[in-house]
Amino acid sequence: MDLNIQKYKAFISVVECGSFTRAAERIFYSQSGISRMINDLETEWGVSLFERSRQGARLTPEGRRLLPFARGVYESYGRLQSEVDALNGLQSGTIRVGTFSSVAVHWLPALLSEFRQHYPDIIFELVPGDYRETERRVLEGQVDCGFTRLPVHSSLESLFLHHDPYRVVMPDDHPLAGLQTVPLQALCDYPFLLLEKGNNNEISGIFAQHQLDLQVRYTLWDDYAVMAMVEKNLGISLLPQLTLQNIPYRITTRETEPLTGRDIGLVYRDTKTQSRAVKTFIGFLSSFRI
Repeated sequence: MDLNIQKYKAFISVVECGSFTRAAERIFYSQSGISRMINDLETEWGVSLFERSRQGARLTPEGRRLLPFARGVYESYGRLQSEVDALNGLQSGTIRVGTFSSVAVHWLPALLSEFRQHYPDIIFELVPGDYRETERRVLEGQVDCGFTRLPVHSSLESLFLHHDPYRVVMPDDHPLAGLQTVPLQALCDYPFLLLEKGNNNEISGIFAQHQLDLQVRYTLWDDYAVMAMVEKNLGISLLPQLTLQNIPYRITTRETEPLTGRDIGLVYRDTKTQSRAVKTFIGFLSSFRI
């Protein structure tokens, strides 16, 4: 999608949602990305579009005057893209996508909803699995592409999408909850819930790199189960921030010291062998600022 069209989309979304935060959640961008695009428009047009406050964002008189024109350009672009796609034969197709649970829950609903507005006849088959399973399925051609942790096998192509920081997860009344950031060393002094499956030693690998030994009391492969057990004071844990959205548990999270995290991306085989539908999906993802 053209960058200016993305800015118009951000402008319209902030108006409809009433805040930068809700607009970011709706169209699958970061709040900073939305703010940056609105600031770009205000600079380009030489006007202030919104009055910003703690209550949200309200259109200025200049913003109200320009809104119908921005909406018209955005809608016209959608119609133009539909005609171009029809001419190129991109009317249908199936895309098989490997994914792990937190992406499937927190990213894909909004992402696929947006994609479907432009390509309503493309069908998706989502195949759940962990990082290694998804990478293997892409290598073997069982799926067309997959969301996984980077880096991946050297024979595969990848598209970086997002750096997902890890957060310390603990009961609200835990002694470490009073800290702004929690040293990794401090986590070794308390019972630990390890999110791990088979050869996927992502969390334990972080502590091994720093030559630290955890007091692992439970090992499991379900982030919501980890949170439920933390709430019941069975231990503390380290979870990706992506899994901590809209959580129903009474728990506290903190950054680690030093900062830790994972890089999430889309992995796929050489695009020369991909269908037009898959190539379009990859191009669509490359325009997103998550």
